[in-house]
Amino acid sequence: MTKRDLVVRISNETGLIQQHVFAVIQKTLDYISEAVAGGKTVELRNFGVFEVKVRKPRMGRNPKAPETDVPIPARAVVKFKPGKEMRDAVLRLTPNFAKSAKKP
Repeated sequence: MTKRDLVVRISNETGLIQQHVFAVIQKTLDYISEAVAGGKTVELRNFGVFEVKVRKPRMGRNPKAPETDVPIPARAVVKFKPGKEMRDAVLRLTPNFAKSAKKP
């Protein structure tokens, strides 16, 4: 699903003009991006949590020259943790979920 698909779907369900729906969605995404870029955690109930984590520095390897170690510096990355409802909905896609859910 793209942002455009989302705009069209919301516009059709609410009767709002697509330009207004697009503006609201874009502002929402801008504010989420701004907050995460500022190091804040963004929690959207029943959807998930966006947060910044700092990866530790580590040593990597060049696949073309595996004998050479390449230092990879620490860096900040965005992590997303899905909410319970989304996690459960995605788990239902697993073919054996019904069987494994019954086991203790």
